[in-house]
Amino acid sequence: MKVQVNGQTAEFPDGITIERLVELADVPPNYLAVEVNEDVVPREQHGSHVLYDGDCVEVVTLVGGG
Repeated sequence: MKVQVNGQTAEFPDGITIERLVELADVPPNYLAVEVNEDVVPREQHGSHVLYDGDCVEVVTLVGGG
């Protein structure tokens, strides 16, 4: 299935969860926020939230600075 991630279309297996997508993207899960189709998905739902063909996902990492 095709899912758009941060503006780029990518192929993923059917039934992939946000948690697995983040693992495949090699993004540290500690400091990130995920939005699916313009709705923020709480971290506690990342393991159970299944993505579907055509979903639009934004993964935002938090960066400290000063």
